[in-house]
Parts: sequence; structure tokens; C-alpha cells
Amino acid sequence: MAMNLTDGSTGLTEAEAKEFHTLFVTSFIIFTVIAIVAHFLAWQWRPWLPGPNGYATSWLNDAGGLITHTISSFV
Repeated sequence: MAMNLTDGSTGLTEAEAKEFHTLFVTSFIIFTVIAIVAHFLAWQWRPWLPGPNGYATSWLNDAGGLITHTISSFV
């Protein structure tokens, strides 16, 4: 008769469960770091909480000025 090495209902041995846990935690940490970076970049691009003057101070409202500023910085 074969010896059953699993202790839980998952069907994994203890070594397999530890390996899966390590992979899961590593993947979760990588996902969380990517999400934090994405939220930071989105905040820099377009903050979702306006400042005291609302969104009027955003460079995105004056796209022509932004283009002129960008071009003049190269000249």
C-alpha cells in the first residue's frame, strides 16, 4: 500500500506547498510593486484629487503651451 504524504485537502506534499507559497508570495509582491509604480505614474500624469485651483493648473489644459515649451527647450 502506498504511503500518503499529504496532510491537507490540497493534495500537495509539504515541500510542494512551500514551493507554491514562495511562488505565490513572490508573484504578489511583484504585482504590488507594479501597481504602486503605475498609480504613481498616473498620479503624475493626471492627479485624481485636484489642487486648490482645481484642474486649471494642469499643463494638459494648455496643450499648445506645452508643445511650445517643449519645442523651445530644444532650440
